[in-house]
Amino acid sequence: MPGNERHYRINRELTAPRLRLVGAKGEPLGIVLLEDALHRAEEVRMDLVEVAPEADPPVARLMDFGKFRYTQQKHEQAARRRQHVVKIKEVKFHVKIAPHDFQVKLRHAEEFLTKGDKVKLVITFRGREADHADLGMRVLENCVRDLGKVGVVEYRDESEPKYKSIIMTPKAAKPKA
Repeated sequence: MPGNERHYRINRELTAPRLRLVGAKGEPLGIVLLEDALHRAEEVRMDLVEVAPEADPPVARLMDFGKFRYTQQKHEQAARRRQHVVKIKEVKFHVKIAPHDFQVKLRHAEEFLTKGDKVKLVITFRGREADHADLGMRVLENCVRDLGKVGVVEYRDESEPKYKSIIMTPKAAKPKA
């Protein structure tokens, strides 16, 4: 991601007159003048990279900067491949839902939870169904009971008169591959 890339000052971009120099293998080389550090970098055919600009004096390291950036990009790509973006999937119900339709929606919700996504169970009331919110809540509670083996309730929203919702999160620490 270009937005969070760190900019390293290298070679002639360095401005501090004195630097704490670190060798290519991580060995400390002491505090040296900028020109001496640049001369050493040229001798070993490496780049002088400022790694801790906030230190006093700033810390610079001798390294192959191109190779460093390449390995850093590979690590970032691997981290992006490993991460799982949690999405909230919504499953809608009505008060007068047929048993088979209920089971189908329940299977979908269970599938979402096992993949590692959150599930928002929503019951919407049409017309006078809102007068019997207890029937709708019974449908949602049946869902929560049936999904109890794969998920836990994170949040209940009962503030709106036309719909009620429950957000469930997966029980497992990491999703199945």
